[in-house]
Amino acid sequence: MSDPLLYEQQGHVVTLTFNRPKERNPMSGDDMIDAVVNATDRINRDPSVRAVILTGAGSAFCAGGNIKDMKEKQGVFGGSPADIREGYRRGIQRIPLAIDNLDVPIIAAVNGPAVGAGCDIATMCDIRIASENAFFAESFVKVGLIPGDGGAWFLPRVVGMSRAAEMAFTGDRVDAQTALQWGLVSRVVPGDQLMEAANELAARITVNPPNVVRMTKRLLREGQRMDLRSLLELSAPMQAAAHYTDEHHEAVTAMVEKRAPDFTKS
Repeated sequence: MSDPLLYEQQGHVVTLTFNRPKERNPMSGDDMIDAVVNATDRINRDPSVRAVILTGAGSAFCAGGNIKDMKEKQGVFGGSPADIREGYRRGIQRIPLAIDNLDVPIIAAVNGPAVGAGCDIATMCDIRIASENAFFAESFVKVGLIPGDGGAWFLPRVVGMSRAAEMAFTGDRVDAQTALQWGLVSRVVPGDQLMEAANELAARITVNPPNVVRMTKRLLREGQRMDLRSLLELSAPMQAAAHYTDEHHEAVTAMVEKRAPDFTKS
């Protein structure tokens, strides 16, 4: 069987591709979950990586849980309630923690349907761009389930509580243009231009000082769970550290000398 997740690096950018196109890239299997978690660990250990793009092979981004496994009560959906609880905790719930702990920016290039867990994984990313063919559905209610993978935490922070509630309570599809209007994605492009757009965006990130980008990402993440005073307290020592980096010196020097900065030694 082919790898469930493709890992490809070009320069400073890693592209991760869900690679179960015939099944529309479901997220139920341990192999896919392990692959995502292992990939984030690998990226965090590799200082050459400055940005990540996450996308899906074939026509779908990610179709969420495997409906056949649900019906047959097998895999993560099998066993007693206690077994299923542990299956979630040791299975798919590792993904939001892994993506949230990713040091570098991650861009979801949503090439097609992002359904259930697929919708939630897109919201776990820092930036989302979508193909015109994409749609999003917080569809757990349609199969008599709740968003057990962290979607109830991520989705309201992306689209606001009212729209998150509308998506979760109805399970209805949100097409790409509506997703753009709601702020669920920041850009919609033709399908054949999606990866080009994602790589162009990644390139605009990777030209900046990588360690400062990582600290900026961490501040943005922590700001989602801190009050203002606590965030300011965290920002002060991080800013002090940034002032003493070679990256800061190079950025300021390049600006004064009216040239492009060089962060290749970072």
